[in-house]
Amino acid sequence: MNAVLRLDTVTRVHGQGATEVVALRQVSFAAHPGELVAIMGPSGSGKSTLLTLAGGLDQPTEGTVSVEGVDLAAVGNKGRARMRRTSIGYVFQDFNLIPALTAAENVALPRELDGERSRAARRVARAALEEVGIGELADRFPDEMSGGQQQRVAIARAIVGERRLILADEPTGALDTETGEDILALLRARCDAGAAGVMVTHEARHAAWADRVVFLRDGVVVDESGADPADVLLESRLG
Repeated sequence: MNAVLRLDTVTRVHGQGATEVVALRQVSFAAHPGELVAIMGPSGSGKSTLLTLAGGLDQPTEGTVSVEGVDLAAVGNKGRARMRRTSIGYVFQDFNLIPALTAAENVALPRELDGERSRAARRVARAALEEVGIGELADRFPDEMSGGQQQRVAIARAIVGERRLILADEPTGALDTETGEDILALLRARCDAGAAGVMVTHEARHAAWADRVVFLRDGVVVDESGADPADVLLESRLG
């Protein structure tokens, strides 16, 4: 089965000389259709860097990142932006909602930018908001919502339409336990329907929703298996 996302010997270096930091070092990684992968590791291990590269928000210093066989470096800024509007959904830690737009308008924006008529785009956006449990908030602005509600809007924006790759950076961070479990179940269902999902998390109980756990330390993959996330954490602490 062809991978939806593939990183091939990817290295990302920030800064130069005395300020140089290697965020990822020779990382190879793939996510396939129907698969939810959890990325775990201590702070500074390269988890968020991996996601930003996978979403085309940053470029590797060495190696290649491809989505559905397309080398993200080869398509330029416009091509990467189009892929984020159509096939790559991204849930950011800080939501990245536009304050002047309502929830429905925020969710519909990628589809409208891609040329879909506003009425059709907002109809699909409202359905996505219903899917994450906040359909009644469609006409509210971000500053009229709690952090958890804003997070659900961000998740609705990431899953709206036929997204083939869903990237989530701590998607339950602003949510209570019950709502967080609902969102993880939603991500799991999207993957079961054929999307590939990559989720950064610090929580072993959240990683338990995944098919596979990839553990990073100091920018290097130190464990990759379908093992119980608690076992992965234990192994990382022991060695």
